[in-house]
Amino acid sequence: MCQINTDPMKSQIGYLEVVVPPDILDYDTSTDMVVMEGRNVTLRCAATGSPAPNITWRREDGQQIQLGNGEEVASVDGPSFNITKVNRLHMGSYLCIASNGVPPSVSKRIMLTVHFPPMIWVQNQLVGAQEGQKLTLECYSEAFPKSINYWTRDQDKIVPQGGKYDPVLKDNAYKIHMKLTINSVSPADYGSYKCVSRNSLGDTDGSIKVYPISSSNSSSTKYKERYRSISLAVFAGKARHNSGSNNILEGNQDRLKEQDLKLRGHKENGGDVTDYDESSATSNGSSLLLVILVALCLCHHHHPQIRTLHPA
Repeated sequence: MCQINTDPMKSQIGYLEVVVPPDILDYDTSTDMVVMEGRNVTLRCAATGSPAPNITWRREDGQQIQLGNGEEVASVDGPSFNITKVNRLHMGSYLCIASNGVPPSVSKRIMLTVHFPPMIWVQNQLVGAQEGQKLTLECYSEAFPKSINYWTRDQDKIVPQGGKYDPVLKDNAYKIHMKLTINSVSPADYGSYKCVSRNSLGDTDGSIKVYPISSSNSSSTKYKERYRSISLAVFAGKARHNSGSNNILEGNQDRLKEQDLKLRGHKENGGDVTDYDESSATSNGSSLLLVILVALCLCHHHHPQIRTLHPA
Protein backbone atom coordinates (compact mmCIF):
# COMPACT_ATOMS: atom_id res chain seq x y z
CA MET A 1 0.00 0.00 0.00
CA CYS A 2 1.21 3.46 -0.92
CA GLN A 3 0.00 6.25 1.46
CA ILE A 4 0.27 10.08 1.27
CA ASN A 5 -0.25 11.93 4.56
CA THR A 6 -2.35 14.82 3.37
CA ASP A 7 -5.62 16.18 4.50
CA PRO A 8 -7.46 14.11 3.62
CA MET A 9 -4.99 11.19 3.47
CA LYS A 10 -4.58 9.39 0.16
CA SER A 11 -3.53 5.76 -0.33
CA GLN A 12 -3.17 3.21 -3.15
CA ILE A 13 -3.13 -0.57 -2.74
CA GLY A 14 -1.15 -2.74 -5.16
CA TYR A 15 -0.90 -6.52 -5.44
CA LEU A 16 2.33 -8.36 -6.09
CA GLU A 17 2.14 -12.00 -7.18
CA VAL A 18 5.35 -13.98 -7.15
CA VAL A 19 5.36 -16.91 -9.61
CA VAL A 20 7.61 -19.90 -9.16
CA PRO A 21 8.35 -22.48 -11.81
CA PRO A 22 7.41 -26.05 -10.96
CA ASP A 23 9.70 -28.38 -9.10
CA ILE A 24 9.18 -32.11 -8.58
CA LEU A 25 9.55 -33.39 -5.04
CA ASP A 26 11.65 -36.52 -5.13
CA TYR A 27 10.64 -37.89 -1.72
CA ASP A 28 6.92 -37.84 -2.60
CA THR A 29 7.37 -39.14 -6.14
CA SER A 30 7.58 -42.80 -7.15
CA THR A 31 10.90 -44.28 -8.13
CA ASP A 32 11.51 -47.08 -10.58
CA MET A 33 9.14 -49.93 -9.80
CA VAL A 34 9.19 -53.71 -10.31
CA VAL A 35 5.87 -55.56 -10.11
CA MET A 36 4.58 -59.01 -10.96
CA GLU A 37 2.20 -59.32 -13.87
CA GLY A 38 -1.43 -59.21 -12.77
CA ARG A 39 -0.87 -56.96 -9.75
CA ASN A 40 -2.18 -53.42 -9.29
CA VAL A 41 0.29 -50.54 -9.31
CA THR A 42 0.10 -46.80 -8.55
CA LEU A 43 2.57 -44.23 -9.80
CA ARG A 44 2.75 -40.94 -7.85
CA CYS A 45 4.20 -37.57 -8.72
CA ALA A 46 4.37 -34.53 -6.40
CA ALA A 47 5.45 -31.04 -7.44
CA THR A 48 5.54 -27.52 -6.03
CA GLY A 49 5.36 -24.14 -7.73
CA SER A 50 3.31 -21.02 -7.95
CA PRO A 51 0.72 -21.28 -9.26
CA ALA A 52 0.22 -24.94 -8.34
CA PRO A 53 1.47 -27.09 -11.20
CA ASN A 54 -0.57 -29.58 -13.21
CA ILE A 55 0.70 -33.16 -13.48
CA THR A 56 0.52 -35.14 -16.72
CA TRP A 57 1.69 -38.72 -17.39
CA ARG A 58 3.02 -39.87 -20.76
CA ARG A 59 4.99 -42.80 -22.06
CA GLU A 60 8.55 -41.91 -22.95
CA ASP A 61 8.42 -43.93 -26.18
CA GLY A 62 5.31 -42.05 -27.33
CA GLN A 63 3.06 -45.11 -27.36
CA GLN A 64 -0.50 -45.10 -26.08
CA ILE A 65 -1.17 -45.78 -22.40
CA GLN A 66 -3.40 -48.77 -21.74
CA LEU A 67 -5.99 -48.26 -19.04
CA GLY A 68 -7.61 -50.97 -16.96
CA ASN A 69 -10.83 -50.93 -19.00
CA GLY A 70 -8.97 -51.61 -22.24
CA GLU A 71 -9.07 -47.99 -23.38
CA GLU A 72 -5.91 -46.45 -24.81
CA VAL A 73 -5.04 -42.79 -24.26
CA ALA A 74 -2.09 -40.57 -25.08
CA SER A 75 -1.81 -39.09 -21.56
CA VAL A 76 -3.24 -39.26 -18.06
CA ASP A 77 -3.75 -36.19 -15.83
CA GLY A 78 -3.39 -36.14 -12.06
CA PRO A 79 -0.72 -36.66 -9.42
CA SER A 80 -1.57 -40.41 -9.19
CA PHE A 81 -1.65 -42.90 -12.04
CA ASN A 82 -3.36 -46.22 -11.23
CA ILE A 83 -2.91 -49.33 -13.36
CA THR A 84 -5.19 -52.28 -12.62
CA LYS A 85 -3.87 -55.77 -13.36
CA VAL A 86 -0.64 -54.63 -14.91
CA ASN A 87 0.66 -56.71 -17.82
CA ARG A 88 3.77 -56.85 -19.97
CA LEU A 89 2.38 -54.27 -22.38
CA HIS A 90 2.52 -51.69 -19.57
CA MET A 91 6.25 -52.19 -19.17
CA GLY A 92 8.34 -49.17 -20.08
CA SER A 93 9.36 -45.68 -19.03
CA TYR A 94 6.78 -43.13 -17.95
CA LEU A 95 7.27 -39.37 -17.67
CA CYS A 96 5.72 -37.33 -14.88
CA ILE A 97 5.46 -33.80 -16.34
CA ALA A 98 4.77 -30.78 -14.07
CA SER A 99 3.79 -27.44 -15.61
CA ASN A 100 2.11 -24.28 -14.36
CA GLY A 101 2.58 -21.80 -17.18
CA VAL A 102 5.86 -20.56 -15.76
CA PRO A 103 8.76 -21.90 -17.75
CA PRO A 104 10.42 -24.24 -17.66
CA SER A 105 8.24 -27.30 -17.21
CA VAL A 106 9.96 -30.21 -15.47
CA SER A 107 9.63 -33.99 -15.74
CA LYS A 108 10.83 -37.12 -14.03
CA ARG A 109 11.35 -40.50 -15.63
CA ILE A 110 9.92 -43.54 -13.84
CA MET A 111 10.68 -47.02 -15.15
CA LEU A 112 7.97 -49.64 -14.70
CA THR A 113 9.27 -53.22 -14.97
CA VAL A 114 6.86 -56.15 -15.12
CA HIS A 115 8.07 -59.65 -14.22
CA PHE A 116 6.46 -62.79 -15.63
CA PRO A 117 7.52 -66.40 -16.30
CA PRO A 118 8.41 -67.56 -19.81
CA MET A 119 5.80 -68.27 -22.46
CA ILE A 120 6.43 -69.95 -25.83
CA TRP A 121 4.50 -69.94 -29.10
CA VAL A 122 5.18 -72.50 -31.85
CA GLN A 123 3.56 -71.87 -35.21
CA ASN A 124 4.36 -75.23 -36.85
CA GLN A 125 4.57 -78.22 -34.54
CA LEU A 126 4.88 -80.74 -37.42
CA VAL A 127 7.51 -80.09 -40.07
CA GLY A 128 8.30 -82.41 -42.98
CA ALA A 129 11.71 -82.45 -44.63
CA GLN A 130 13.55 -84.39 -47.30
CA GLU A 131 17.06 -85.70 -46.89
CA GLY A 132 19.64 -83.09 -47.81
CA GLN A 133 17.16 -80.24 -47.40
CA LYS A 134 18.00 -77.09 -45.44
CA LEU A 135 15.44 -76.73 -42.67
CA THR A 136 14.69 -73.94 -40.16
CA LEU A 137 12.64 -74.45 -36.99
CA GLU A 138 11.15 -71.41 -35.23
CA CYS A 139 9.79 -70.56 -31.77
CA TYR A 140 8.68 -67.28 -30.18
CA SER A 141 9.28 -66.65 -26.48
CA GLU A 142 8.36 -63.91 -24.01
CA ALA A 143 9.84 -63.62 -20.52
CA PHE A 144 11.16 -61.10 -18.00
CA PRO A 145 13.65 -61.11 -16.38
CA LYS A 146 15.37 -62.13 -19.58
CA SER A 147 15.38 -65.84 -20.13
CA ILE A 148 17.98 -68.40 -21.11
CA ASN A 149 16.93 -69.97 -24.40
CA TYR A 150 18.23 -73.11 -26.08
CA TRP A 151 17.20 -76.12 -28.19
CA THR A 152 17.12 -79.76 -27.10
CA ARG A 153 16.57 -83.08 -28.86
CA ASP A 154 15.47 -86.51 -27.72
CA GLN A 155 16.24 -87.22 -24.04
CA ASP A 156 16.68 -83.45 -23.50
CA LYS A 157 20.14 -83.32 -25.04
CA ILE A 158 21.11 -79.73 -25.86
CA VAL A 159 21.61 -79.14 -29.58
CA PRO A 160 25.21 -77.93 -30.00
CA GLN A 161 26.06 -74.81 -31.93
CA GLY A 162 28.27 -75.22 -34.96
CA GLY A 163 28.59 -77.82 -37.66
CA LYS A 164 25.27 -78.59 -39.32
CA TYR A 165 23.23 -76.89 -36.56
CA ASP A 166 22.95 -73.11 -36.42
CA PRO A 167 20.82 -71.75 -33.52
CA VAL A 168 20.04 -68.02 -33.67
CA LEU A 169 18.35 -65.75 -31.08
CA LYS A 170 16.83 -62.36 -31.89
CA ASP A 171 15.62 -60.44 -28.85
CA ASN A 172 13.58 -57.25 -28.53
CA ALA A 173 12.96 -56.22 -24.92
CA TYR A 174 11.12 -59.19 -23.43
CA LYS A 175 10.41 -60.87 -26.80
CA ILE A 176 12.73 -63.49 -28.28
CA HIS A 177 12.63 -65.13 -31.70
CA MET A 178 14.37 -68.53 -31.63
CA LYS A 179 15.58 -70.20 -34.83
CA LEU A 180 17.36 -73.50 -35.39
CA THR A 181 18.71 -74.11 -38.88
CA ILE A 182 19.69 -77.63 -39.95
CA ASN A 183 21.95 -77.12 -42.95
CA SER A 184 21.49 -80.61 -44.44
CA VAL A 185 18.85 -82.94 -43.06
CA SER A 186 19.94 -86.56 -42.60
CA PRO A 187 17.97 -89.57 -41.27
CA ALA A 188 19.48 -88.99 -37.82
CA ASP A 189 17.90 -85.51 -37.71
CA TYR A 190 14.31 -86.76 -37.79
CA GLY A 191 12.49 -86.73 -34.46
CA SER A 192 11.38 -84.28 -31.77
CA TYR A 193 12.98 -80.94 -30.98
CA LYS A 194 12.23 -78.61 -28.06
CA CYS A 195 12.76 -74.88 -27.76
CA VAL A 196 13.30 -74.18 -24.07
CA SER A 197 12.94 -70.85 -22.26
CA ARG A 198 13.94 -70.48 -18.60
CA ASN A 199 14.22 -67.60 -16.13
CA SER A 200 14.11 -67.13 -12.35
CA LEU A 201 10.31 -67.34 -12.32
CA GLY A 202 9.93 -70.61 -14.21
CA ASP A 203 10.55 -72.42 -17.44
CA THR A 204 8.59 -73.79 -20.37
CA ASP A 205 9.21 -75.43 -23.73
CA GLY A 206 7.60 -75.98 -27.11
CA SER A 207 7.84 -79.15 -29.18
CA ILE A 208 8.41 -79.50 -32.92
CA LYS A 209 8.46 -82.87 -34.67
CA VAL A 210 10.47 -83.28 -37.86
CA TYR A 211 9.31 -86.18 -40.01
CA PRO A 212 10.65 -87.51 -43.33
CA ILE A 213 8.85 -86.89 -46.59
CA SER A 214 9.70 -88.79 -49.77
CA SER A 215 10.54 -86.97 -52.96
CA SER A 216 7.33 -86.48 -54.94
CA ASN A 217 9.36 -86.62 -58.12
CA SER A 218 10.36 -90.28 -57.75
CA SER A 219 6.92 -91.91 -58.16
CA SER A 220 5.79 -89.39 -60.76
CA THR A 221 9.01 -89.93 -62.73
CA LYS A 222 8.48 -93.73 -62.77
CA TYR A 223 4.91 -93.24 -63.95
CA LYS A 224 5.95 -90.77 -66.64
CA GLU A 225 8.68 -93.10 -67.94
CA ARG A 226 6.27 -96.07 -68.21
CA TYR A 227 3.59 -93.92 -69.80
CA ARG A 228 6.13 -92.50 -72.24
CA SER A 229 7.35 -95.99 -73.32
CA ILE A 230 3.77 -97.16 -74.01
CA SER A 231 2.77 -93.93 -75.73
CA LEU A 232 5.82 -93.99 -77.98
CA ALA A 233 5.00 -97.57 -78.98
CA VAL A 234 1.45 -96.58 -79.94
CA PHE A 235 2.45 -93.47 -81.85
CA ALA A 236 5.25 -95.31 -83.62
CA GLY A 237 2.78 -98.05 -84.64
CA LYS A 238 0.40 -95.49 -86.11
CA ALA A 239 3.12 -93.80 -88.09
CA ARG A 240 4.50 -97.04 -89.54
CA HIS A 241 0.99 -98.37 -90.40
CA ASN A 242 0.69 -95.67 -93.06
CA SER A 243 3.50 -97.35 -94.98
CA GLY A 244 1.28 -100.46 -95.52
CA SER A 245 2.77 -102.94 -93.05
CA ASN A 246 0.23 -104.58 -90.71
CA ASN A 247 2.91 -106.86 -89.22
CA ILE A 248 4.44 -103.92 -87.42
CA LEU A 249 1.14 -103.11 -85.73
CA GLU A 250 0.78 -106.72 -84.67
CA GLY A 251 4.35 -106.63 -83.30
CA ASN A 252 3.53 -103.54 -81.27
CA GLN A 253 0.44 -105.29 -79.92
CA ASP A 254 2.62 -108.21 -78.83
CA ARG A 255 5.00 -105.83 -77.03
CA LEU A 256 2.05 -104.18 -75.28
CA LYS A 257 0.77 -107.58 -74.17
CA GLU A 258 4.24 -108.46 -72.84
CA GLN A 259 4.36 -105.23 -70.85
CA ASP A 260 0.86 -105.90 -69.52
CA LEU A 261 1.85 -109.43 -68.43
CA LYS A 262 5.00 -108.14 -66.77
CA LEU A 263 3.00 -105.53 -64.86
CA ARG A 264 0.49 -108.18 -63.76
CA GLY A 265 3.32 -110.41 -62.59
CA HIS A 266 4.83 -107.46 -60.72
CA LYS A 267 1.51 -106.97 -58.91
CA GLU A 268 1.28 -110.66 -57.97
CA ASN A 269 4.82 -110.52 -56.56
CA GLY A 270 3.90 -107.66 -54.22
CA GLY A 271 5.06 -104.81 -56.44
CA ASP A 272 3.79 -101.25 -56.64
CA VAL A 273 0.04 -101.69 -57.13
CA THR A 274 -0.49 -98.01 -57.91
CA ASP A 275 2.04 -98.05 -60.74
CA TYR A 276 0.47 -101.25 -62.10
CA ASP A 277 -3.04 -99.80 -62.10
CA GLU A 278 -1.90 -96.63 -63.84
CA SER A 279 0.10 -98.52 -66.45
CA SER A 280 -2.71 -101.07 -66.92
CA ALA A 281 -5.24 -98.31 -67.50
CA THR A 282 -2.97 -96.71 -70.10
CA SER A 283 -2.32 -100.09 -71.73
CA ASN A 284 -6.06 -100.87 -72.03
CA GLY A 285 -6.68 -97.54 -73.68
CA SER A 286 -3.78 -98.08 -76.08
CA SER A 287 -5.01 -101.61 -76.97
CA LEU A 288 -8.49 -100.28 -77.77
CA LEU A 289 -6.96 -97.71 -80.09
CA LEU A 290 -4.94 -100.43 -81.86
CA VAL A 291 -8.06 -102.62 -82.34
CA ILE A 292 -9.83 -99.70 -84.04
CA LEU A 293 -6.85 -99.08 -86.31
CA VAL A 294 -6.65 -102.78 -87.29
CA ALA A 295 -10.40 -102.84 -88.10
CA LEU A 296 -9.97 -99.82 -90.37
CA CYS A 297 -7.05 -101.50 -92.12
CA LEU A 298 -9.09 -104.68 -92.76
CA CYS A 299 -11.93 -102.66 -94.21
CA HIS A 300 -9.44 -100.83 -96.40
CA HIS A 301 -7.97 -104.08 -97.88
CA HIS A 302 -11.13 -106.19 -98.24
CA HIS A 303 -13.33 -103.45 -99.69
CA PRO A 304 -11.18 -101.43 -102.06
CA GLN A 305 -14.30 -100.33 -103.92
CA ILE A 306 -15.15 -98.11 -101.03
CA ARG A 307 -12.24 -95.93 -101.99
CA THR A 308 -13.18 -95.83 -105.73
CA LEU A 309 -16.87 -95.05 -105.52
CA HIS A 310 -17.77 -91.76 -107.09
CA PRO A 311 -21.10 -90.05 -107.21
CA ALA A 312 -23.11 -90.73 -110.36
